[in-house]
Amino acid sequence: MTETVVDAHHHVWDLAVRDQEWLAGPAMAPIRRGFSLADLAPHARAHGVAATVLVQTVTVADETPELLALAATDGLVAGVVGWTDLTRPDVAETLAALRELPGGRHLVGIRHQVQGDPDPEWLLRADTRRGLAAVAAAGLVYDLVVRPDQLPLCAEAAARLPGLTFVLDHLGKPPVASGALEPWASSLRALATPPNTVCKLSGLVTEADWATWTTADLRPYADTALEAFGPGRLMFGSDWPVCGLAASYGQVVDTARELTAGLTGAERARVFAGTARRVYGLPDRAPGDGLSPPGPAGPPGPRG
Repeated sequence: MTETVVDAHHHVWDLAVRDQEWLAGPAMAPIRRGFSLADLAPHARAHGVAATVLVQTVTVADETPELLALAATDGLVAGVVGWTDLTRPDVAETLAALRELPGGRHLVGIRHQVQGDPDPEWLLRADTRRGLAAVAAAGLVYDLVVRPDQLPLCAEAAARLPGLTFVLDHLGKPPVASGALEPWASSLRALATPPNTVCKLSGLVTEADWATWTTADLRPYADTALEAFGPGRLMFGSDWPVCGLAASYGQVVDTARELTAGLTGAERARVFAGTARRVYGLPDRAPGDGLSPPGPAGPPGPRG
């Protein structure tokens, strides 16, 4: 164990609370069960994780209060990226109401499943832009979960809303399994041009061949992201438990360390903790702080 780690991207879900339709099919069998903060805690302790960001997984309004309630009862979770319908005219009021709920102070961002939205122009719609402006006004950030072909839309949205910080999840899901870099790499560099964009070093193992991936397979994509965003705008995330389709929690952490081994100690500290703390406004914690016995199992998750 070396750096103190902030895991800036993970999920929990309870199939007894809410079905997860994305878990259908034999490939999803390894993670077709509930995952709670109690399941995550031993992995966090073993790998020096001081705090985490719990990220939404379904476009269901009830999920965000559930995630906030988990954060209120478990010191491991320092931030929650939730979901609300950004196209509604009362977004500002909804965000304010979420802040008043138990755990509401842990709300740090909002996310929408752009990767699966039926409207290809969702990010650029006038009602969406109004909602995104409300997210910025509330002092929150916006997480992007998108496909590679949607990265140009993300860059345009970031340029139109310079007051909002956009956080790209999973490097925009590059085609690791095929080994192709373009046009993903050029689109990622374009997204990195506006200063209000940040990227998560997360989700790469599930974009690779689940059974045969190596660190060398991931390196061109991690190197491209480091070159484009720099350590000050790159943050580590495990994407647990989705990562379990291809790798253990420990493998994901160790691989991220291998991919950033060429950085200075100060640069690695930004990738593994500093960037997430700054962008999401998380409190500083020493390794192991806040790892109290977790509360009840929490909600939801799709691939992202």
